[in-house]
Amino acid sequence: MSKIEKFEDLICWQKARELVKGIYKLAEPDKFKKDYSLIDQIRRASVSIMLNISEGFALRTSKEFKRHLFLAHGSVAEVQSVLYIAKDLNYIDSENFRKYYDNCTEISKILSGLIKSIN
Repeated sequence: MSKIEKFEDLICWQKARELVKGIYKLAEPDKFKKDYSLIDQIRRASVSIMLNISEGFALRTSKEFKRHLFLAHGSVAEVQSVLYIAKDLNYIDSENFRKYYDNCTEISKILSGLIKSIN
């Protein structure tokens, strides 16, 4: 395994980046687009995943990196919760719900593994 030298090398950050792009596209349709607060919430939460991973890595201490990974993990759950709301309000269909929910689950598992590896 190669050494992680920058946050862009982290699989969890790469997956979070893909999630952000998907969430921004997901929130474009007319029904969802009109719910400004919910769109803002899911976008901010998804962006928060990426930002916390990169910020924690850049701080260069295990303690801070771990703390930021926990924050990113919390943002993953926030995105998942908003996905439920969007599905319940018929802003997104079941296929998109499952796709993005599963993406979040994958990121969550990677973050959990990374947190455990820091201990």
